[in-house]
Amino acid sequence: METLKPILEQHPFLQGLRSEHLDLLTGCASNVVYKPGEYIIREGRDANQFYIIRSGHVSIETYAPGKGAIQIQTVSEGDILGWSWLIPPYKWSFDVRVIDLTRVIALDAACLRKKCEDDHDFGFEILSRFANVIVQRLRATHLQLVDLCEGLR
Repeated sequence: METLKPILEQHPFLQGLRSEHLDLLTGCASNVVYKPGEYIIREGRDANQFYIIRSGHVSIETYAPGKGAIQIQTVSEGDILGWSWLIPPYKWSFDVRVIDLTRVIALDAACLRKKCEDDHDFGFEILSRFANVIVQRLRATHLQLVDLCEGLR
């Protein structure tokens, strides 16, 4: 059976991760394909996975009454998708809609949380790497909110 480890170890998000930590991560990984228009993530639902986008494009969106879906950011190949799995209550904060055929590596959140709990060095590595993802997403959201407010004037 083919493993996802060679693909994961080449990803910039995971480069430099110790081999035994990469093995822990790989044990929680699977390949998934999404079609255009499908939702990978729905706001308010349980955050059971995070995703490494292998190909395709997705739109990170939120809903605003009277405005409908507002696009926060578009992410694509090489990007990391989802950080809500790390922080209780483990609920998604945004919707993620597929723009074109998208292939991802899905990482099971319960599996990863258990492995992070069992190996605190691994947990620290994962949390440190996700801190950058969280900051990038918050910056994108901030910029979108500024644009939205400007449009209300």
